[in-house]
Amino acid sequence: TIPVCVNTVQAPLPSASRCYRLGEAIGRAIESWDTEERVVVIGTGGLSHQLDGTRAGFINMDFDRKFMASLVDDPKWATQYSPLDLVELAGTQGVEVLMWLVARGALTGKGRELHSNYHIPISNTASAVMLLENRG
Repeated sequence: TIPVCVNTVQAPLPSASRCYRLGEAIGRAIESWDTEERVVVIGTGGLSHQLDGTRAGFINMDFDRKFMASLVDDPKWATQYSPLDLVELAGTQGVEVLMWLVARGALTGKGRELHSNYHIPISNTASAVMLLENRG
């Protein structure tokens, strides 16, 4: 297990493009490893949510669903957004989507969705899980 931590708390935040490129570098390193073993890359972090302030309880379900679909169909879609854009679209803590981009960038081929679930429980955060498989 090798944790990769991405700053989503304090300025300056990394760009979505930079996070995706970090994932691509990790993917190339994994591909270059001379082994038949399989590797699992796990990304964590929230989608849209804001826990405090005037937008406390904010969830942008449309953005979340588009973001999740883009991880399969157009993984670079979200790299167009600056960190401030992501805060506006996804909430203060929603900038954690940057970690999802690192994980997706590590897939060196076209990602195939094996499972996806998006749910908004009775709280001020949504919950999502995705399982993608690397397809050359």
